[in-house]
Amino acid sequence: MTGWRIFVHSVRMVVDNLGTALRLSLVLYLVQVAAQVQAYMGPVDPAQLPDDMAPGLTQLALTLLAAVASLWIAVGWHRFVLTGEPPAGLLPRWHGSAILSYLWRSIKIGLLIVLALMVAGLVVTLVALGLGPQVAAVFGFGLVGLGSFLFFRMGLVLPAAALGQPLSVREAWRATKRDDGAVITLAFLVIGGSLLIELPAMIDGGSATTVSLIYGVVVNWFATMIGISILTSLYGHFIEGRPID
Repeated sequence: MTGWRIFVHSVRMVVDNLGTALRLSLVLYLVQVAAQVQAYMGPVDPAQLPDDMAPGLTQLALTLLAAVASLWIAVGWHRFVLTGEPPAGLLPRWHGSAILSYLWRSIKIGLLIVLALMVAGLVVTLVALGLGPQVAAVFGFGLVGLGSFLFFRMGLVLPAAALGQPLSVREAWRATKRDDGAVITLAFLVIGGSLLIELPAMIDGGSATTVSLIYGVVVNWFATMIGISILTSLYGHFIEGRPID
């Protein structure tokens, strides 16, 4: 049950350090929320861009700032947990080279996962043609689990990037192979979390509602911090040999 213990440990990591987690992430997370609200309040119609570029440019700028904020939060939280580095006031300390390395490694992992999911998605599509949309939805959540499994197997390179440590995808894959059952458990937990996050859409019949937006803002903050914490716990356990309490 190592996977469950890692998950509980990661949740406790956020809850037990809630004040620091808020100090480290809240301002930057509000930047991400601003991008979500902008997209919710005024979706951009590409056909209107030649007449009025301002809404499109605003949304683009907010999206880029949200991406930087996400990377900044992740690097700051990894460093706090693994090295004890506290935030600088209401922001994590800025480590530009670590953030750039984190971005580059994220892109590499993302491309590998997308390639794997494209192949799996083709199989799911072929199956869905014969078994119907309900079965396709189940397989869709299966793809979420597969993506999560691959991410957790390879994602140890990200905390390493936050610390400025060299670690290849192959080395990360080899390290997690010692207990890939733990990673499978975490992947199933991510499927459950995805169902929870999608709950308002299931109740309201759509995702573009005020209730869904508010719910998503709150739940996604916890999901973000717990997700980063899971990666941190995996790195600490498989790479640094730390015990899981």
